[in-house]
Amino acid sequence: MRHKILLPTDFSDNAWHAIDYATELFKNEPTDFYILNVFSATGNLVESLMKPQSGSDIYESKKWDSENGLAKILDKLVLTKKDNPKHHFKTVSMFNNTIDAIKDIVDKKDIEMIIMGTKGETHSRATAFGSTAIYVMEKVRNCPVIVVPVEAEIKLPKEIVFPTGFEVPYKRRELVYLTDIAKKSDASIIVLHVKEQDELDDSQKENKALLEEILEGTTYKHHTLSNNSVIAAINVFVESRDSDMVAFINKKHKFFGSILSSPLVKEISFHLNVPILAMHDLRN
Repeated sequence: MRHKILLPTDFSDNAWHAIDYATELFKNEPTDFYILNVFSATGNLVESLMKPQSGSDIYESKKWDSENGLAKILDKLVLTKKDNPKHHFKTVSMFNNTIDAIKDIVDKKDIEMIIMGTKGETHSRATAFGSTAIYVMEKVRNCPVIVVPVEAEIKLPKEIVFPTGFEVPYKRRELVYLTDIAKKSDASIIVLHVKEQDELDDSQKENKALLEEILEGTTYKHHTLSNNSVIAAINVFVESRDSDMVAFINKKHKFFGSILSSPLVKEISFHLNVPILAMHDLRN
């Protein structure tokens, strides 16, 4: 069975880096990569979408820029990659806003994962994630997302950190992407518990046992840290061990909605060079 991976691009260096990372992650598997560029017909996206201008000079110019940029990516893939007979690349140029375009193609093409850069052309050092990456992780809830910083190494992960408080029972279908990546990369999963109390309560113990059942068949280890700040604990842990990826279950309006919004986003540093796998709580 072929994988279907969506690669949004704004033609920035970070977007290309994410494409490079995706082809490495799936290098041994039959994969269809959909490279998506979303364009608007004017500088004002809201105005552009309210008044579609197909056929107008500016619309056709933006469309040409989009299609030409995608063609250059295909050329670059040919020039920089060894031909991988397992990989097929398809380009999609779409007039829309980015989130709606991504949702549309995820639905119509049965996309199983989105892999994208953390920042684009409007890249700012003041924030760790660009707004588009945050919105995709928050709003596209039927598809996991890997966000790849431009500083991330292009290699298969060997250690994936999975922070948890054992507060909710996980579902196997929620974590299938984590276990699949770990198995194909021969990576260890580090279950990181940042404890707020000395002992787990009965509910947490049950949830821990359930998580261990789900992770059976992978190499995993438990680590516990005491820290008042979960973010600080993850930071220290990932940096001290040179971990290769951080994986989260994104609970609606909880993790990304609070931690990655300004100004708290400035407190996080681990994701500046480590890809993040954002999966979704299927109860939301």
